[in-house]
Amino acid sequence: MASKTRIEMVEVGPRDGLQNEKAIVSTADKAELIRRAIAYGARRIEVTSFVNPSRVPQLADAEQLVAMLPDRDDVTYIGLVLNRRGAERALATGRIDELGAVCVTSDAFGIRNQGQSSDESLAAAIEIVKLAHAAGRSAQITIATAFGCPFAGEIPMARVVDMAKRAADAQPREVALADTVGVAVPAQVAETVARVREAVGPLPVRVHFHNTRGSGLANVWAAVAAGATVVDASLGGLGGCPFAPGAAGNVATEDVVYMLERSGIATGLALLDLVEAAAWFTGVMGRPLPAMVSKAPAFPAS
Repeated sequence: MASKTRIEMVEVGPRDGLQNEKAIVSTADKAELIRRAIAYGARRIEVTSFVNPSRVPQLADAEQLVAMLPDRDDVTYIGLVLNRRGAERALATGRIDELGAVCVTSDAFGIRNQGQSSDESLAAAIEIVKLAHAAGRSAQITIATAFGCPFAGEIPMARVVDMAKRAADAQPREVALADTVGVAVPAQVAETVARVREAVGPLPVRVHFHNTRGSGLANVWAAVAAGATVVDASLGGLGGCPFAPGAAGNVATEDVVYMLERSGIATGLALLDLVEAAAWFTGVMGRPLPAMVSKAPAFPAS
């Protein structure tokens, strides 16, 4: 880890953090969350998803929210899309800089989450990348359930590596490995990231962890040690998947930043501003959030 000096953070709170919440958060509060994320240093933000609003009611205001985004040349706004229709909606706003495509490792999860088999989801993700490139935008591909599926169980690592190779052929910005239901452990993460890095190089590897079983931060550390250079996190540790039973929150942005910065790895995010934003966000949600650092005393004390 001594050679690692900086990790790129992607703030996913406005999308993945909120999508599983039953109480609808106002569009104005979502816009304020994004504004605060920019203030604490986030420069890549997953702002919403362009999916069927009947399936994810929390994100039914995608176009309205995107129209409210601050005009910033130094911030990349990411919109999650699952198919051509979603991609076209996102691109039509003129405000989404990057499309986030998702493929899944198992047919069982793919049918429930996207109405597609695993191979169909990968084909759709590759098409989304091509649509983004044609529109002069960037795109990313995330391999969901990369460490295990709630329906199919264990996923062979060879399957993940093969999907990563095929995804990389489309030349996305990066290939991401997502622990959709929080089943990964550090040894598994280290091996998977290393093998995927070898398969997709020189493309970066991004990681996305849920903290369902308390191993999220350890998995982030293992991934970074194995060569991942981009980490997703959600302010306050909120998050989940409506189609993945038992999926709990994402790793918390403030917790990841504390761990990495104290270890000499820069993130570009300001911890004190993160903690302040988390306090505001706690008020919006009306309950304590899962993150730990924002509930603890500042250290070192200022």
